[in-house]
Amino acid sequence: MQLKPIFLGNTAINNNVFLAPLAGYTNYAFRRLCKGYGAGLCYTEMVSAKGLKYGSENTKELLYTDGEEGLCAAQIFGSEPETMRAACEHDALAPFPIVDINMGCPVPKIYKNGEGSALLEDPFLAEKIVKECVKSGKIITVKFRIGITADKFITTEFAKRMEGAGASLITVHGRTKDKIYAGEVHFAEIAKAKAAVQIPVIANGGVFSNADAETLLNETGADGVMVARAALFHPQIFCELTGMETESKLQMFEKQLKWTQQVCDERFTTVFMRKMAAFYVKGERGAAAYKERLFSTQSPQEILAIAREIWE
Repeated sequence: MQLKPIFLGNTAINNNVFLAPLAGYTNYAFRRLCKGYGAGLCYTEMVSAKGLKYGSENTKELLYTDGEEGLCAAQIFGSEPETMRAACEHDALAPFPIVDINMGCPVPKIYKNGEGSALLEDPFLAEKIVKECVKSGKIITVKFRIGITADKFITTEFAKRMEGAGASLITVHGRTKDKIYAGEVHFAEIAKAKAAVQIPVIANGGVFSNADAETLLNETGADGVMVARAALFHPQIFCELTGMETESKLQMFEKQLKWTQQVCDERFTTVFMRKMAAFYVKGERGAAAYKERLFSTQSPQEILAIAREIWE
């Protein structure tokens, strides 16, 4: 695909291939891995603005970063403008110059709480949230879907409102809330968002290969693409999209395991890395048997031993 830098004011992002925020997965080690494979910008898991307000330790752990990771964006969710601004100004977000506001999460408990994709139904509140967050001095971006259901797309109006409220970039997931993560990606709706605003537009949905990325860009005119689920199975998709050299699965796995161990305890590392190994082993001969063994492991060392058996 055609690479180009993305400029958000005075902040330059090296290229237009982004890693999506993925709840439960885009922690420090995974982001650093994808960044090393060429991702121009990576996002944290979505973080609760209220969680930051009330000092949730779990929320703060989601925001761990260091100087080795490079430029990274934090994603927050919530529905109270003042609380969202306070989150942007929280010390835990100090390392993140870019804050993305989640207006697309379809998970029922988020939606029923008036957060995530529920904001698509209240554009005035969505505007107010962005305006308030901009006052924090952070670069504010917004990720949203094209509507709740296909009988009422909100893409054009919503894109204009986000730009008008002060967003520096929007990411448009080309599916409606009711489709969750499956179904058709509506290229035409993303194209309408691109035509409606002057700020950069990133297209999200259905990118599993370089060909998919090229199709998404050609059909929408977007400035870049965001990769989500494909990265869980194949983090080196970013090498494919950016032309970087790949390495072996074992090298990749060992690197991610080491970085996870650096910042997480043994229990979390074990649970997380056996999930990742299960993603990476998909398509391998004997994958089902390997997965069964992986999920019976009790330590990172056991997981690594199986990984070496599979990929050495």
